[in-house]
Amino acid sequence: MSNKIIPATDCTASPRGAKALIVGPTGVGKTSLLGTLGDLLSSTLFVDTEAGDLAVQDLAVDTFRPRTWPQCRDLAVVLAGPNPAVPADAVYSQEHYDAAIAELGSPKRYDTFFVDSLTAVGRLCFAWASQQPESFSERSGKRDLRGAYGLHAREMIAWLMHLQQAREVNVVFLGILETVTDDYNRTEHRLQLEGARTSRELPAVVDQVITYNWINFGDGALTRAFICTTPNPWQYPAKDRSGRLEQIEEPHLGKLLAKLSAKSPGGNFVELVAAQ
Repeated sequence: MSNKIIPATDCTASPRGAKALIVGPTGVGKTSLLGTLGDLLSSTLFVDTEAGDLAVQDLAVDTFRPRTWPQCRDLAVVLAGPNPAVPADAVYSQEHYDAAIAELGSPKRYDTFFVDSLTAVGRLCFAWASQQPESFSERSGKRDLRGAYGLHAREMIAWLMHLQQAREVNVVFLGILETVTDDYNRTEHRLQLEGARTSRELPAVVDQVITYNWINFGDGALTRAFICTTPNPWQYPAKDRSGRLEQIEEPHLGKLLAKLSAKSPGGNFVELVAAQ
């Protein structure tokens, strides 16, 4: 496949979607953010990996429910297209893309993918990695956790980086925020995810890291809010690559995506079938 230099006018005119990770504690209402998409909901695919859709059961939204890691990889290759740099029979190749399209059926167009949650996707990946030959010692045949975690990290990072290439669509990952206190009584807020390497490298892959949590603004009342930049008084994980967000934003996903992009992604939408 040939490549070419893209003129600046084409770059600025082409639609760009956001790649955002929203982390928050259990019960803060992360899944309910799906209901704030407004007009975008009709062109959204809800990727439900947790079977925790009770909060949005009344929403009319197309849903895909991957239950295995290979199904998650199929989603990524259909969303972002084949990678011309990999061998013909490798994951994310043209052959993989064709097989995934055949498996998923007739395509449909979406401009937003709402993945609930990255924490659950990581568990599916680790469960798959733990069963691969690399996760067992060649000498003893016993399980090798170092091999399993190494394979898990490579698979997750490859998956995320492939999704990063879906330039025209929004991909919103939800994740569980956990608070850990070490032996020196230092507190850290971080994404709950199998393995440490993926968590370390994830902020370099996504455009936005946003913490969704209850905040006390000094009046004694707790208010849910998006924390979008660092440093922040609560030491929550956050990053704004766009430079368009305030430190505190209204917890409304539709408004957030509109603010991140001058216009909503449109035109050449990514195609994928919805499994209801």
